[in-house]
Amino acid sequence: MIYLKQLFLVLWLALPFQQEDPVRILFFGDSLTAGYGLSEEQAFPALVEKQLQQRGGNYEVINAGLSGETSAGGNSRIDWILRQKIDILVLELGANDGLRGLPLEQTRQNLQSIIDKTRAKNPDVQIVIAGMQVPPNLGEDYASGFRKIFPELAKNNNAVLIPFLLEGVAGDKSLNLPDGIHPNPKGHQIVASNVLKALDETL
Repeated sequence: MIYLKQLFLVLWLALPFQQEDPVRILFFGDSLTAGYGLSEEQAFPALVEKQLQQRGGNYEVINAGLSGETSAGGNSRIDWILRQKIDILVLELGANDGLRGLPLEQTRQNLQSIIDKTRAKNPDVQIVIAGMQVPPNLGEDYASGFRKIFPELAKNNNAVLIPFLLEGVAGDKSLNLPDGIHPNPKGHQIVASNVLKALDETL
C-alpha cells in the first residue's frame, strides 16, 4: 500500500504544471497606443505589461494601436481583434476624430459600438476608457463637447475612466516628439503611469 502511494505521488509530480491563463489586456487605439515614432517596447502598453509582470502577475498585453485610426475605423476593425478572449479593454480612440472636427455624436456612437461588441464576445470584460482633449481651434463648444464624451461613456458603461491620457505630458516639449503631439520615450513612461492607476481599479 505504501509503495502504491509513493508511486502515485511520483506520477502526480511528473504531470505538467497547468498554469492559469494570463489576464489579457487589449490596448485598442491610434498612434498614441501604437507608439508613433518609437519602438514597440518603448510604447506605454509594453511599459504597462512590464510593470505588471514585475509585480508578479500573469498578464498578456495586446497592442492593437494603429496610427491615424478614427473611432469609425476602430469600430470596423474591432471584430477581427475580438477573435481572441479579452479580459480588459483599454479603449484609446477619438483623438483623430476631434482633430478632424468630426461630429461628436458619431464619435460617441462608434466608441459605444466598440464597447458593445467587446462585451458581446467577452461578457465579463472590464473596460477602461482613456479620456482625450482637443485644442480649442474648432471652437470652445466643440472642445467642451468632445471632453464630455469620455466621462459620459465611462458612467454609462460602468467603466473606469482615465480623465486625460496625456496628463502631465501634453504641451511639454521635453516629453514629446518634435511634432508636439506624440510622446517621446519619457512621455510614454508618464502615460504608462496614468494607465496603471486606472488598471489598479480593475485588477
